[in-house]
Amino acid sequence: METATHLSIRGIAKTFPGRRGWTDRLLKKTSPDFVAIADINLEIPPNTFVSIIGPSGCGKSTLLSIVAGLLPPTQGSVFLGDRPLTQPGPDRGVVFQNYALMPWMTVAENLHFALETVFPTMSLAERKTRVYEYIELVGLKGAERKHPHELSGGMKQRVGIARALAIDPQILLMDEPFGALDALTRGFLQDEVERIWEQQRKTVILITHSIEESLLLSDQIVMMTRGPAAGIAELLTVDFPRPRQRADLDQYPGYHRLKARLEEHLSRETRAIEAARVR
Repeated sequence: METATHLSIRGIAKTFPGRRGWTDRLLKKTSPDFVAIADINLEIPPNTFVSIIGPSGCGKSTLLSIVAGLLPPTQGSVFLGDRPLTQPGPDRGVVFQNYALMPWMTVAENLHFALETVFPTMSLAERKTRVYEYIELVGLKGAERKHPHELSGGMKQRVGIARALAIDPQILLMDEPFGALDALTRGFLQDEVERIWEQQRKTVILITHSIEESLLLSDQIVMMTRGPAAGIAELLTVDFPRPRQRADLDQYPGYHRLKARLEEHLSRETRAIEAARVR
């Protein structure tokens, strides 16, 4: 396991070019460029769980994709320690909302493929050991030979989490990983992520729309403004004791104050978006 390293997001901005299809050329019109995010600065100490929350369309996933190296920024840089992050790498594991599993592979084969890709010189015996270690970590022992179509949504997401953790990344990036799940399964997986984080203590960046989820899991919550040119409105520190229990969450000192602050922020930003649409 590599030594955990500080993550720095410095002056990040992302602009998407306007649509320039054949009808636009025919009519000699172009859509204006869209500034998704602007001047994002964030310092994340190692082993910190950070949630990013904000109204729909505020660029949360865009920012996560830039940190993952899947999308180049228009301006700014991302550093892991002193090293700039400009492309995907095994130091960052990504868990997507849509699972992104290989449908023709079993649970074990999905993990094995990730390990083989990242660690081509690792012995077959070591890869197998790690595959079953992480399958057990996420509670899927007994489902090793099942294919994705045989799994529930919650089980698929467990495979995605196991696959991301198996490559032993310094940072785990999670893009609304529970958004497509029913409330009961979502709550159960949130508890599982809390349990796994207590064991692994990775740096985690979680994109979420859920206030309760962010308060349960996070050390820090990044509150983003509405777009275009979305930025960071405020950083909230969540210093509830760990390990945390869902049933006790609303009893923690400061819980209701933080929840009210998040609700007020999301409500204000969402109202502003709706007002802009009717102008």
